Amino acid sequence: MASNTLTLAQMLEQGAHALGVPLDAGQQAQLLHYVELLQKWNKVYNLTAVRDPQEMMRLHLLDCLAVVRPFQVALQKLQELGLPAQVLDVGAGGGLPGVVLAICCPQVHVQCVDAVAKKMAFVRQAGAELKLPNLQATHARVESLGKIYSLITSRAFASLSDFVGLTTPLLHPQGVWMAMKGKHPQDEILALPSHVNVFHVEQLQIPEVDAERCLVWMRTSNA
Repeated sequence: MASNTLTLAQMLEQGAHALGVPLDAGQQAQLLHYVELLQKWNKVYNLTAVRDPQEMMRLHLLDCLAVVRPFQVALQKLQELGLPAQVLDVGAGGGLPGVVLAICCPQVHVQCVDAVAKKMAFVRQAGAELKLPNLQATHARVESLGKIYSLITSRAFASLSDFVGLTTPLLHPQGVWMAMKGKHPQDEILALPSHVNVFHVEQLQIPEVDAERCLVWMRTSNA
């Protein structure tokens, strides 16, 4: 069945199944409500260039759902090392992937940070409406933060070098970076500083999206 004949609920259900991400009824409802909020606020706040709700589901929601399983595996390993489930989403924009991770992983505290106040106002409102006590929205420049995080992630935020440069002081010595990228960013990897070790580049397949996606996993070289 063509995607344009599917409801958002069907797209979500089929996409989550294809990605191997189990969602209970409450999580499905939260994700669908999030798309509604994104569409509503986008008219005024310009959160994303994507306007069509089905395209939002494909290009944003399913794109972020694709990282949930790798994210959960990484968090489990970090917790086995004794690290707390503290996650920072840098340049979070409208909450991608932070809101999706907070919905799918309610045991994890996710802090979204962005320098644009209206985007964090949206994430704050979304967290309230979706009843996500584990989601925090912070309007600030990332370098002004003072906490330490076990996992720091970003999606379409900056080059890998800029990403790790801004967040190295915030990463636990045994923590990891999870950067969402399109094509394999070989040039960006080669430009990374010597203290950063890329230990895995994970290819992702997004349902109904014919474009390359990958996760770049990094840690400090002394981790």
